[in-house]
Amino acid sequence: MNVIRKKTRQIRVGSVPVGGDAPVVVQSMCNTDTRNVKATLEQIRRLAEVGCELVRLAVLDEKAVEALETIRKESPTPLIADIHFDHRLALSALKSGVDGLRINPGNIGDERAVAKVVHAAAERQVPIRIGVNSGSLDKDLLQRYGGATPEAMVESALRQVHLLESLQFYEIKISLKSSDVMTMVEAYRILADRVSYPLHLGVTEAGTLISGTVKSAIGIGLLLAQGVGDTIRVSLTSDPTNEVRAAYEILRVFKLRERGIELISCPSCGRCEIDIIGLAHEVENRLLKVKTPLKVAIMGCVVNGPGEAKEADVGIAGGRGQGILFKKGEIVAKIPETQLMSRLLEEISLMVGEEIA
Repeated sequence: MNVIRKKTRQIRVGSVPVGGDAPVVVQSMCNTDTRNVKATLEQIRRLAEVGCELVRLAVLDEKAVEALETIRKESPTPLIADIHFDHRLALSALKSGVDGLRINPGNIGDERAVAKVVHAAAERQVPIRIGVNSGSLDKDLLQRYGGATPEAMVESALRQVHLLESLQFYEIKISLKSSDVMTMVEAYRILADRVSYPLHLGVTEAGTLISGTVKSAIGIGLLLAQGVGDTIRVSLTSDPTNEVRAAYEILRVFKLRERGIELISCPSCGRCEIDIIGLAHEVENRLLKVKTPLKVAIMGCVVNGPGEAKEADVGIAGGRGQGILFKKGEIVAKIPETQLMSRLLEEISLMVGEEIA
């Protein structure tokens, strides 16, 4: 399946292009207190190691703004300041050197306040993400549409787009987030036919690791399959690095991004005579920082493993006391069970040319 992406206007968030013919960009958000520079930088670095390309930070007050300048100087990724209710924080964040703003023009202040932010962003060539959330729509829209419908969300976004356009500002990307998957999907579908600005996809407040990943995969996946979406965040009540891992797995399905290891592993059955679950998780964790695309198989049955996983570049299959190493379905070595993981990791390191911790 080859996805034909809708062509959108390209903007730049720092060094990262978003929209146009750029790859779909993966981003996340720190859950640290931005005022804690050390903890925030540590998390940003961990996010970057697993492939995160843009990081958003909550800016709650002037102390957070003061921290931004130091964080920005040392951050390995461009930073987006997330600001609500106080346009002065947005102005200060821009002075600190942030690469993007996420605001809701409807709650940042009156039109004069919005104009100040927009003009300052234009001077610094910093894009603005208009973030519409189904839980915070204007009362008149809720009354007119009878609730937080997709149509109400789209109208809210267009109001804000028109406000920024009236100020001659076009470095815009838009998000329409809802915790209801199908509301989110329909809202983006409608908006994609109405604007050419890049779209940031996400299911907000999606949930914990499993439920949130499932919701996000369905919502984001349905839109990506239709060519809609220029940057994504998988919102999880979890370590933010899991958001990045999930995002790449979603993009890999549509062949939109191919970063890192794709793990193929059997679900286990009564024939399995090794700890396939523990082995698969351990291998996956050891390979998180690998950048080179590679298919790796962890199979529990020597009899069927190589055949069932013949599309894998390299893999192992276990048996009683010993196992095998195979490439593209062909057995290349027999290995004692205790050495299966170490031998696999050694082989992967040689194949990708990257050191594995």
